Amino acid sequence: MDRFVIEGPTRLEGELEVGGAKNAVLPLMAAALLARGDSIIQNVPDLHDVRFFMTILEGLGATCSLVGGELRLGTAEAEGREASYDLVRKMRASIYVLGPLLAFQGEAFVSLPGGCAWGPRPVNLHLEGMAALGAEIALERGYIHARVPRGGLRGGRFRFEPVSVGGTCNVLMAAVLARGETVLENCAIEPEVTALAIGLRDAGAVIEGIGTPTLRIQGPVTLRPLQQTVIADRIEAGTFMAGVALAGGRVRLTGVDTVHLDPITAVLREMGCAITEEPGAITIAADGRPVATEIITRPYPGFPTDMQAQLMAVCAVADGTSFISEGIYADRFTHVAELQRLGADIRVDGARATIFGVPKLQGAPVMASDLRASAALVLAGVAAEGTTIVNRVYHIDRGYECIEERLASLGARIRRESV
Repeated sequence: MDRFVIEGPTRLEGELEVGGAKNAVLPLMAAALLARGDSIIQNVPDLHDVRFFMTILEGLGATCSLVGGELRLGTAEAEGREASYDLVRKMRASIYVLGPLLAFQGEAFVSLPGGCAWGPRPVNLHLEGMAALGAEIALERGYIHARVPRGGLRGGRFRFEPVSVGGTCNVLMAAVLARGETVLENCAIEPEVTALAIGLRDAGAVIEGIGTPTLRIQGPVTLRPLQQTVIADRIEAGTFMAGVALAGGRVRLTGVDTVHLDPITAVLREMGCAITEEPGAITIAADGRPVATEIITRPYPGFPTDMQAQLMAVCAVADGTSFISEGIYADRFTHVAELQRLGADIRVDGARATIFGVPKLQGAPVMASDLRASAALVLAGVAAEGTTIVNRVYHIDRGYECIEERLASLGARIRRESV
């Protein structure tokens, strides 16, 4: 098992290119099951989650190859219908194969998913959306058994309550092969959802309202294999921006869509960071303690829950008292106890955290509990005085490609050790 050893504090200076978005590539990979042939997806990050999803697709009969950011998915012999517990329990996003398997194969056996160890995240909206298309759904011994009725899936109307990124992606993928018109309301409009809809449209799907809360899908269609380039990872970009806000310095990030970063940029500007934007790039500079702020996580275009932990680390050293309310996953505060080990003064009451800013953090051994908590602890370690050891970094490898090398290129004193 690996760990990071970080000697701080250090400022971050330099330039980085932001990689492709994990949360965009995974549903695109699942969508390849909706057609037969070779799908090619570009700008794919080499992450544990991507490699693991390749394993799931290979278990269904697909061929997968990832070289130099180009992912090739061959589905000519992808006739499998079952995603087993041994695989699905390890990554929640595995549930994305449900819609494509149901729609294309007519039947799917998908284990109820696992994932990060915080908070309940039910899949009921996925199942209710499929049922609205006529699917027959049963839960059998920990598996979702979904079947298409005689005559195939049919268009229907479904409203997501609450908004669900995963549910929107999954039901959308099933709907493109359903007969007639499907209307999906209160859809998630995160950039990653829009990217999936664009990928499906470019492959032949008929979808109206892309980028809005209401999607209208006309089917069925025969899709072509995907030919798509993955959008930049706004959470990765936001993480490096938070690192500058926390540790100080100046970093230019390239390959980004600055519009996708607007909710993060707005908060960091309020906290005193100097941010300049240009086409495809953004530069952030910070000097001295950030200004305290108040954050409420909400669905896009609100502040993303996947940036909550990183911004809490920034608030930990802010001048004043900050407040963070978690509007998506009320239990997503597993990083608090570990930040406290570094000297942060944080109180949690339900879904609301109060952060009393301290002048500096102190290095200490900490334990990562999930992907974004890992990122927060690494950033805190870069800014803390002394040595910080972040254990269980396999979490961060799920969503950040070689983060230690990239931070080191900006001046951080960080190394990976095997223990």
